[in-house]
Amino acid sequence: MLFVIASGQPGFDAVASGLATNGYGDRSPGGYSLLAVLVAEVVLTAIFIWIILGVTSNKAPKGFAPLAIGLALTLIHLISIPVSNTSVNPARSLGVAWFAGADALMQVWAFIVAPIVGALIAGISYAALTGDRGDVAENEPVQRAATEA
Repeated sequence: MLFVIASGQPGFDAVASGLATNGYGDRSPGGYSLLAVLVAEVVLTAIFIWIILGVTSNKAPKGFAPLAIGLALTLIHLISIPVSNTSVNPARSLGVAWFAGADALMQVWAFIVAPIVGALIAGISYAALTGDRGDVAENEPVQRAATEA
């Protein structure tokens, strides 16, 4: 869909424009190195997942998760667009890389690996950092019935 919209402009070239692909080195909007981009993507993905886990926890106020997640993702983009064009989601990176040519596809591995590493860090560390063990509210009646029996 993005490609169709962008190609509606006369003279549009997906490879020359980069089509907002993620990148490092000469493909980074700010010329950031591979290491800088990997650190940014891992850390920002971990933060994003921690936020998602926190606001969807049974201990969080109900109804605010979409707002918190949307605002967090906006802030993450404002921080990392100059660094890497922001991934924090491998599907976002792959979606545009297919249209932007071989150079984009050669760098897309970093935007698959870094978000996965960040998500793993967040998933593994969330309970230790917050003390939230993910107790599900739906289990409370079952647990109560078992203790009363």
